[in-house]
Amino acid sequence: MMSKISRVDGRPPVAVLNQQQQLLPLTEYFSPLFPPFTKTIMAGDDEFYVRYYSGHRGRYGHEFLEFEFRADGHCRYANNSNYRNDSLIKKEMHVSPAVLQELKRIIEDSEVMKEDDSQWPTKNVVGSQELEVRLGNEHISFETSKLGSLVEVQESQDPDGLRIFYYLVQDLKAFVFSLISLHFKIKPIS
Repeated sequence: MMSKISRVDGRPPVAVLNQQQQLLPLTEYFSPLFPPFTKTIMAGDDEFYVRYYSGHRGRYGHEFLEFEFRADGHCRYANNSNYRNDSLIKKEMHVSPAVLQELKRIIEDSEVMKEDDSQWPTKNVVGSQELEVRLGNEHISFETSKLGSLVEVQESQDPDGLRIFYYLVQDLKAFVFSLISLHFKIKPIS
């Protein structure tokens, strides 16, 4: 027997739970690799979830960077680029509670949970970025266009809010790339 899971944002369900309470994705509703956060995965004041996506569809197909962290310490990363026949890079790892605490601290210190993306640039042909954060009882979900530089941020209708988002995304990417380099040997020593 399988039961559907409802999404936080009210859109159609993205996954089902089987008898072993394993999450099975419904591929037509989510980004290429990761289903978005759903209400029934966690409960309580210590809920935590972060998902970031940046991508576009162009000459080389759907190219994207995506990562997520869950409260149980599970981290997933994917990078797809078809440029020069590159292939999909997928990495999964478990991180310690100390790493999750640091990630929470970065997000809380940025004060991004107070922001609103209604005045930010909408996604366009250049691509889009999405950031979803569940921190305790607070939940945010942002979507904006890809930002190439701080000039684009300054020229937006909400430069202060978008600057917070921009710097947080830079910090999160650096954090994830550091974790990947610590967990995986990209170029093994010969």
